[in-house]
Amino acid sequence: MPNAVIYNMAGEKVGEYALSEAVFGIEPNEAVLHASVKNYLANQRQGTQSALTKGEVSYTTKKPWRQKGTGRARAGYAGSPVWRHGGVAFAPKPRDYRYALNRKTRRLALKSALSAKAAENAVLVVDGLKLEQVKTKPFAEFLKKIGVEGKAMVITENVDSNVVLSARNIPGVTTTTATIISAYEILNNRVLVVDKAALQKIEEVFA
Repeated sequence: MPNAVIYNMAGEKVGEYALSEAVFGIEPNEAVLHASVKNYLANQRQGTQSALTKGEVSYTTKKPWRQKGTGRARAGYAGSPVWRHGGVAFAPKPRDYRYALNRKTRRLALKSALSAKAAENAVLVVDGLKLEQVKTKPFAEFLKKIGVEGKAMVITENVDSNVVLSARNIPGVTTTTATIISAYEILNNRVLVVDKAALQKIEEVFA
């Protein structure tokens, strides 16, 4: 059974937490993780590319010159795709790149990501992750005491504005809640700093 070290808000080790085998102890499924990450990135795409077709450019549709006898190429209208500043043939238009994965795949991807982090001893549990006021420096010092360096994700049970505001100016540190974590975000961070109550909720929901 995988274990995680428990820290208090002073940065001291106060024990070990036995992680759920069903959530943190499975064999990570690389194919499902790949599908989940690909889905997450696709859903972030804006799809804002756009160009005007020949029917949308602002030009008169009057024939520039007569069809024959001028010695020039035939021309029907100034907005033709073959003319400079004319419309674009098969112009790109805004599109939605979003697609859905089924629920079982999403759950397996999440548990695979959590299990991978647990195997790396990258899950740190905090007993009572609370801040009395919004202060970045004390929170940064706390993270340093528990050995957090580089990219880290702080997971609380519910939205805690003091934690969110204190962490937002620390380079590489992001915050989220137990109910909206994703496999991509877990894999994209080196360490998970999880409030004990949030960890219990994760195990309750995904076990």
